[in-house]
Amino acid sequence: MALVAVGLNHQTAPLEFRERVAFAPGDTASALAALTAQPGVREAAILSTCNRTELYCTVDGGAETTPAAWLQRHHQLTGERLGEFLYLHTDADAVRHLFRVATGLESMVLGEPQILGQVKDAYALAREAHTLNAPLERLFQNTFAVAKRVRSDTRIGANPVSVAFTAVRLAERLFADLGQACVLLIGAGETIELAARHLTEARVRRLIVANRTLENAQALAGRFGGYAITLADLPRHLAEADVVIASTASREPVLDRDTVAAALAERRRKPMFLVDIAVPRDIDPAVATIEDAFLYTIDDLRAVIDENLRGRREAARDAEAMIELSVEHFMGWWRALDLRNPVTQLRRHAESDRDEVLAKAQSMLARGRPADEVLAFLANTLTNKLLHAPSANLRAAALRGDADLLRAAERLFESELTPPVNRES
Repeated sequence: MALVAVGLNHQTAPLEFRERVAFAPGDTASALAALTAQPGVREAAILSTCNRTELYCTVDGGAETTPAAWLQRHHQLTGERLGEFLYLHTDADAVRHLFRVATGLESMVLGEPQILGQVKDAYALAREAHTLNAPLERLFQNTFAVAKRVRSDTRIGANPVSVAFTAVRLAERLFADLGQACVLLIGAGETIELAARHLTEARVRRLIVANRTLENAQALAGRFGGYAITLADLPRHLAEADVVIASTASREPVLDRDTVAAALAERRRKPMFLVDIAVPRDIDPAVATIEDAFLYTIDDLRAVIDENLRGRREAARDAEAMIELSVEHFMGWWRALDLRNPVTQLRRHAESDRDEVLAKAQSMLARGRPADEVLAFLANTLTNKLLHAPSANLRAAALRGDADLLRAAERLFESELTPPVNRES
């Protein structure tokens, strides 16, 4: 059995490929069922965020590439360049990768905290889909413990440099004074909530929250003194926005080129800055071709995330050391699973021999053979079957002078080889 982590992220794949292999939360359960139905795949969990799509699986030996092939077929990317962007980690490397992901060491923003919640969501979805057994269950529990320890014992989470914070920092650079700006937030999830908090701290003049569900928009807007609208209301309110920050779970863009062009005409060509931090993208890429529309995607945030990271980079070295120790501990447990396999095989062989001899004994009884004769047959035959292979191997070991095997057998059968004590006085 092997442990596999396969996927792509912001370091290996461009945005257009990442959005094509992203999984919507509502599609994950069926995807997990399809993945675990593949030959050789025993367990699976799917982690899909704006920066990565990853599959974590336990597979039979020889099936290490099955999850990657399934991912390509599932998203109908057969024959395309997906293979150029995928990475495949096995066993200790897969464990190390998940630990690094959960602690934020693999994030675009080093040490960002949101990824741990996303890993927990992936774990919860896999549990609900019943695609986790003991190995992956233990791996995820270890992952959460490692992430918690790294957060509490290092400064990897120091300074607010999440993707949401970076988007707001970019907005501050693009619009000199947010105190004079109207910002439109599209979405009502955790990232948008963080953006709203940072905007409030920056004393933005006006905040509009748009969401597919008005109640969710109202709940978020109410916490930060904003105004709530639905996505259907975007064309009527877009012209009010100096800055737009979008992050929804939509599979299709929620802002198209024509809507933005109409809003800019109403603004009399006053520039609009749009930051799209969703994958798949919320804003049609064609918006970037409109004069006075300045569109930035999540990949564009790389240019503004280096500030405040020096302390985190130092903490990352401590985190790496903690992760390596945790990988060793987990792999010790993982290797122990293989060590227990001979015991399982031995028991299966013994049970098979028992069932075979028992069936013959029952047949003898059915034919009228005496019970004493059948019991003697059962005892002698079962004893011979169970001891034949060990006895033959020990005789061969004695002939070739294999003292190690003989001593191991003596330890293994120590209680059976000890002569019975004569308790007669």
